[in-house]
Amino acid sequence: MIVIGAAGVVDWIRELGIQLTETPLLHWIGVACGVIQVLLAKTNNVLLYPFGIASILVTLYVLNEAGLYAEILLNLYYLIMSIYGWAYWVKRSGEEPVKASYASKRERLITLSIVFLGFPALHYALVHFTDSSVPAWDAWVSATAWAGMWLLAKRKIENWVLLNISNAFAIPLLVYKGLHLYALLTLFLFIVAIFGYFEWKRIINRERVQA
Repeated sequence: MIVIGAAGVVDWIRELGIQLTETPLLHWIGVACGVIQVLLAKTNNVLLYPFGIASILVTLYVLNEAGLYAEILLNLYYLIMSIYGWAYWVKRSGEEPVKASYASKRERLITLSIVFLGFPALHYALVHFTDSSVPAWDAWVSATAWAGMWLLAKRKIENWVLLNISNAFAIPLLVYKGLHLYALLTLFLFIVAIFGYFEWKRIINRERVQA
């Protein structure tokens, strides 16, 4: 069993190396923008949005070339939420910028509604309108990501929890589909999101003391 496991790891590293060498420059630009976005989100920096939008636009182009139209729909949602979130975060004349905070009871209910209404709706669409081989898995990853993006746009700390639920299911899904580079990127995002949660918690506690 140990030999088989070691062989599997070697095969995974070899396949990852091949993907790294064959990945087009445009893909690297999109991935780099995505990494910068998460690092900026970790520090509660509004500049996360322009980098996020750039990453999404590149991803849309890549997905269109690959014919992954269901994923295009999800990324269009990301684009809309990113534009909304950017506008929501920007400091308006005479007003303080929106601060990071915990979600209210109403916002938590909205979050659950996004997940548990979005999941069956997306699952139905994937089953009946696409040739997806993993509709339930893909729908769950997308629904939890939708909820996380909504919370991020509202600057709610719980966004990290929802995004990491999505990431936790997305990593094995990407490996299953053979997208090892993106699985590795998602693992990185998962780790950063953990630190992001505690960084936002520190910011919220500090502002409470200063208030």
